[in-house]
Amino acid sequence: MSRLLRVSRATLRDWRDRKAAEVDPAGCPICANGRPAAGPYAHLLGLYLGDGCLSPGKKQVYALRVACDNKYPRLIDEVEASIRAVHPTRPVHRAQAIGYISVVSYWKHWPCHFPQHGHGPKHLRDIKLTGWQRDIVIEEPGLFLRGLFHSDGCRVANWATRRVAGELKRYEYPRYQFSNESADIMALCQWALDLLAIPWRMPRHNALSVARREGVAALDRHVGPKS
Repeated sequence: MSRLLRVSRATLRDWRDRKAAEVDPAGCPICANGRPAAGPYAHLLGLYLGDGCLSPGKKQVYALRVACDNKYPRLIDEVEASIRAVHPTRPVHRAQAIGYISVVSYWKHWPCHFPQHGHGPKHLRDIKLTGWQRDIVIEEPGLFLRGLFHSDGCRVANWATRRVAGELKRYEYPRYQFSNESADIMALCQWALDLLAIPWRMPRHNALSVARREGVAALDRHVGPKS
């Protein structure tokens, strides 16, 4: 074989004895009719729908970018951890911009994981989940909501006044707000809240509020304030 192929015997022995790589760095579970880890992916999907995007580069390699405000270092760490869990064989970078950090990862198969990718802003195109994506959100609705609310939502202290015994008193209470111009993404947020039986209302067409005590307590367990 060495003479026939004009390859040294040492090289042939190396090919014969070398152990196969345990992980294919370019391996894609979607292309292999599988799916990524449910928890990290549900979280990353929510982040992508809020503050994420895919950018094509050379040789059909895409950059996944998730923008995070500098004020929330724990959120930045969580974004990086979820990206690493979904694609553990590639490095994750942090790119400082004015007022925010982009958490970036390069891979040819990011479009397989986020088929919602397309031209133009998300609110100007259809955003529909595939069957395997819906299955993952059904399994992990809390982590999906964590990604959504930590991108385009917040936990705030609201207040109201009430007259008690003739005296006007002010009451403060926490609530969660989620804002998005995409009707499709808003519907996904509503659906995930319904999966957890969390009551919500729509004060505006692009704004969702969770203010009832039991709903706020549930989101505190699954989402919590950004930090």
